[in-house]
Amino acid sequence: MLDDRARILFKTLVERYITDGQPVGSRVLSQFSGLELSPATIRHVMADLEEAGFIASPHTSAGRIPTARGYRLFVDSLLSVQPMAQQQLSAMEVAFHSSQSIQPQQLIQSASHLLSGLTHFAGIVMIPRRGTPKIRQIEFLKLSEKRILLIVVSEDGDVQNRILLTDRPYSASELTEAANYLNNHLGGLDFEQMLQRLGKEIQDLRASMRPLMTATLDAGNDVLTGTNQAYVISGEKNLLDATDLSSNMSRLRQLFDLFEQRAGLMKLLDLSQQAAGVQIYIGGESGLAPLDECSVVAAPYAVDGQVVGSVGVIGPTRMAYERVIPIVDITARLLSSALTTQSQE
Repeated sequence: MLDDRARILFKTLVERYITDGQPVGSRVLSQFSGLELSPATIRHVMADLEEAGFIASPHTSAGRIPTARGYRLFVDSLLSVQPMAQQQLSAMEVAFHSSQSIQPQQLIQSASHLLSGLTHFAGIVMIPRRGTPKIRQIEFLKLSEKRILLIVVSEDGDVQNRILLTDRPYSASELTEAANYLNNHLGGLDFEQMLQRLGKEIQDLRASMRPLMTATLDAGNDVLTGTNQAYVISGEKNLLDATDLSSNMSRLRQLFDLFEQRAGLMKLLDLSQQAAGVQIYIGGESGLAPLDECSVVAAPYAVDGQVVGSVGVIGPTRMAYERVIPIVDITARLLSSALTTQSQE
């Protein structure tokens, strides 16, 4: 795609921008690229790179900065990931080894703190999906004419509430009848089994009860999704110190809202969990608007050889990828090892 001269200049530009945080001009490129080129030649190459969409020129500077597309080219083709220093690797191993006596949830929390502390960005660890809990009891509570509270109690004591909006009022006796049907026919099943059976049997119910059961089915799917939307995140405040992000407070608010809402990030973590090795999502590649100016570096982790979640780092697109990638990779490996050891004890 690029000739050798353009590749060297582009690589130099990205590396200098990541290091200095300032748009890179032809004088800096001439100084650090090792190429003996005239300023005019360098400007010509920069113009070609800008036309190709790999770099952009901020309005306030004559220098250039990488675009999201440029970072992708850099990461895929030009990045040289350096092995982690033995001292840092040993410190990480000691941190995990000393944490193996604590509960898995605390171990996951420690991994999140470690990722955040080492990268100075936000560290995130997806909590292993637990088995779908079984249903102990279902109740309906009338809130108003067309608003009903669905209460689902699992055998482990977890209580999930959802508000159902119905197309007509339901009497107390109808709600009791519906609850009795669900408890008698579906009690003891787990969430997923309950939803599958209710979906098959809903057409056999009395016509007047179908809308209520359909609303229950929809809410049940939401409950099932909610039981799996869990992760631990640390160091979000580090992003306030990232000048690339802190200059746009509106975008930062959207980013923190994304952390709170969880559903969007869970989809991204699910995607990285299904991949092999470290995955990098740059800017809009995540499909989440609040991350348009961020990169996510993530890797799956396993227990007893089975992938159960993923770990990751969220930071600005201007991050030292060659340093962050091995941190995420090794954290995933150490977490896998620690959790596997716990499961076998």
